[in-house]
Amino acid sequence: MTPSRSVLLPHDDLGASWRQARPRPAGRHLDSAASSRQSSRALEAAAHHARHEAELGGYVAAAAAENLLQQGRSVIGGLVGMAAADVAFVESARAGLTALLIGWRLPAGSRVACLPGEYAPNIALLGAFGLRPEPLPVDGIGRADLEGVERLLRTDPPRFVHLDHVPSHRGILQPAAEIAALCRAAGVPLVVDAAQSLGHVDTDVGADVVYGTSRKWLAGPRGVGVLVARPAIAAQMTPAAPQPADSPPMQAFESGEGHVAGRIGLIVAVGEHLAAGPDRVRARLSGVGRATRAALDGVSGWTVVEPADEPTATTTLRPPDGVDVVDTRARLLTEHGIVLTAIGPERAPGEMTGPVLRVSPHLDVTADDLEALAAAL
Repeated sequence: MTPSRSVLLPHDDLGASWRQARPRPAGRHLDSAASSRQSSRALEAAAHHARHEAELGGYVAAAAAENLLQQGRSVIGGLVGMAAADVAFVESARAGLTALLIGWRLPAGSRVACLPGEYAPNIALLGAFGLRPEPLPVDGIGRADLEGVERLLRTDPPRFVHLDHVPSHRGILQPAAEIAALCRAAGVPLVVDAAQSLGHVDTDVGADVVYGTSRKWLAGPRGVGVLVARPAIAAQMTPAAPQPADSPPMQAFESGEGHVAGRIGLIVAVGEHLAAGPDRVRARLSGVGRATRAALDGVSGWTVVEPADEPTATTTLRPPDGVDVVDTRARLLTEHGIVLTAIGPERAPGEMTGPVLRVSPHLDVTADDLEALAAAL
């Protein structure tokens, strides 16, 4: 079972331009949900700033780059429907959630509504701040049940709702815009984990807080993330140290020891995303997901978890009986040069019943890549 040559992905020019803009891969990189390949321009921009740090000093170089950083805050804010003043650069998605919880200082015991399939490190972090995660109602594949969510918000509202927009263990797109509308009507803040959705699906959903990372679908550097919060939430947050009176509130949560070169690489990557056309990128990635599922479902007993037409590029595969996912991932890498991720049930123990193999190609995937993976499986 291999992909038909007659299956055409939308906007194939994006695949060609994506490949052309990057160093040639050493193998077949089908693992963007872990870490995408950066473009040559993003790599060069980060290296250029690092050289300036060596020539001018780190703080002088950072000050000289502030106009560019502010432009970056503006375009990143725009991706989630917010403004430059709402954006803080952080080190990762996890650092974004940590900074939010440190600044928000919610009372211990506050209830937080999360998906049953919530990312386990997020659950641990909420608990470390004394918050009490409780499950949102979902359907049989883990997608939020909007009627149940509305009923929960109306009858027993939590302190806030935390939503994994696209989980890392399953390529299911959550109805974030609809949940945002329900939360807004109930006066309950919505916090969206966009680690798997920035650059992948539409993230302008009306959330109160969005946090995410550079290294996945935006294809920026590792060690960079963002925390974006509306003024009503920022006004409730207390920075750890006093800030200048004219400083935007969210910049108080940026680390002075941040990876500025990486932030500049991210800004270049976001510029490339915008130049490609976010709608076209999303359409191409949705087509990539459909083609991947069609190519792999049933191959040697592996079964696809997601619906065939789920509008994401992430596909997870359940193994046939007796096949070890970790060993399979290692074999695919060492024998075939195919990069994937093996995910154990500890990543989302509230939902997963066994390990899965995650396949997450970006815009540049080809029919040959999917045929090679199917044959290797």
